[in-house]
Amino acid sequence: MGLLSIIRKLREKEKEVRILVLGLDNAGKTTIMKRINGEPIDTISPTLGFNITTLAFDGYKVNFWDVGGQKTIRAYWRNYFEQTDGIIWVVDSADRERMDVCVSELASLLKQDKLAGASLLVFANKQDIEGAMTEREIQEHLELDKLTTHHWAIRACSAVTGENLLDGLKWVVDDIAAHIYMFA
Repeated sequence: MGLLSIIRKLREKEKEVRILVLGLDNAGKTTIMKRINGEPIDTISPTLGFNITTLAFDGYKVNFWDVGGQKTIRAYWRNYFEQTDGIIWVVDSADRERMDVCVSELASLLKQDKLAGASLLVFANKQDIEGAMTEREIQEHLELDKLTTHHWAIRACSAVTGENLLDGLKWVVDDIAAHIYMFA
């Protein structure tokens, strides 16, 4: 029995997944996490380090690592890559000026060996703001159709209204489970 098989068998018993929540600062990562967790969203300040949220979802223990997105913090993202099963990349759909930075940061992230095979969910957040880019526009900017290294999905959402958050969460957990717990 190989090491990978042993690890899979151990994880089957735990049914635990680790999801990294990343994106540029002010994209809405923490607001999304608070909304999913049923917490109030009226007082949210920038994340200067990281927040861990653990939820039971569809029979899995899901650990979310919400890491700050300020330029000075992005260099430290790599410290959180170990044992990551999925990535939720949050995009501020109303921030057209920084879309090139968003594209560049995601492209760099997806080249990391420690994230190979991780499922990718893109939340096109802030759809409740007039003039926000559509899901399709963001998909084209991020060139997701060219992505062959990761399973991916994109969901237009609003952290404020909660629109499509659970649908996205279901997709990413199901996708992770399909390739980690395929022998369960």
